[in-house]
Amino acid sequence: MSFCCGAGMVGSIGTVRHYKTVVHNVPILFCPVCDRIEVHPAIEGEYEILVEYAQGDNAPEVDFADFVSVDNTSELFENCSMTDEAASFADVLKQQIDISLDLLGVAKELNDDDWRETLMLRLKRLSERLKQYNKRRESAACD
Repeated sequence: MSFCCGAGMVGSIGTVRHYKTVVHNVPILFCPVCDRIEVHPAIEGEYEILVEYAQGDNAPEVDFADFVSVDNTSELFENCSMTDEAASFADVLKQQIDISLDLLGVAKELNDDDWRETLMLRLKRLSERLKQYNKRRESAACD
């Protein structure tokens, strides 16, 4: 499992930009709180080789899945606190909110004001992201 700002990073398949090259279908870890994205450590070597070749060929886009076979993503993401495979982004955000609320209870029990403040900021950010996501979904449904 990987952490960035203290939140658990979510395992997913996504698109990553490396300078002028966009790479699709890359196993990544992302943080729904601070938006940090990193290439999954298990395939980082293959990713770097593919990007090096793509940039050498001046390719603006490549598909990771066309060059590297990732057989079992469930095994790849087994150490992640969660994945977005079966859930919507709203569900991922709600899970992160639940985890943060649980931790907030622990921080209050321990009288750890610094941790509590950090968790309150995380909850605020997650709630804002969930509202924005739901608002975009509602707008798209009305169109």
